[in-house]
Amino acid sequence: MYYIHTVEDTISISPSYFGEDIEKTALEVLRKKYERTLDRELGIIVSVFDVNNISDGIIMPGDPSTHHGLTFKILSFNLDIDEVVVGEVSELADFGCFVRLGPIDGLVHLSQIASDFINYDKKSSAFVSRNTGKSLKKGDSVYAKVSSISLKGGLKDAKIALTMRPDGLGKPEWSRGETKREYRRGKDNRRRKK
Repeated sequence: MYYIHTVEDTISISPSYFGEDIEKTALEVLRKKYERTLDRELGIIVSVFDVNNISDGIIMPGDPSTHHGLTFKILSFNLDIDEVVVGEVSELADFGCFVRLGPIDGLVHLSQIASDFINYDKKSSAFVSRNTGKSLKKGDSVYAKVSSISLKGGLKDAKIALTMRPDGLGKPEWSRGETKREYRRGKDNRRRKK
């Protein structure tokens, strides 16, 4: 999910930064260039840090900026198909729910919330299953599996599809797999044994 990579690059520092601390300036330039961007191999770049090996600047004809080679580290967020993730339900909609996965939200379509028939209850602002009584609302912590990833068009157009249908996914309390009737029957039996 989160990875640290060491990257080499060359940056341009404009004359307005001359005389400033080179490491701070380089970090500022790198953050503007990389943070909150999407790299198809590395994923979403969350943070740039640990700038090292800044070379002496080179001046090119017709360009007043200095150009410096350097190395730095990035923290990136990347997902793989079939990866199981933990997130928080950030929004409910008629067609499904969005789950916050660090710097991006994934969509769980209505048909992928549970194996049971699901209805959206507007009164309680929750999805409720017909047979098992499972409910899902904003703020719930859930386990989901990545079904598909589309990175066309950059970070703002990235789409992550999730499913919670397989056993063991969804809200942690769903892993019992009991229906409402079985749960009630078990509860009644536990009372009788006392």
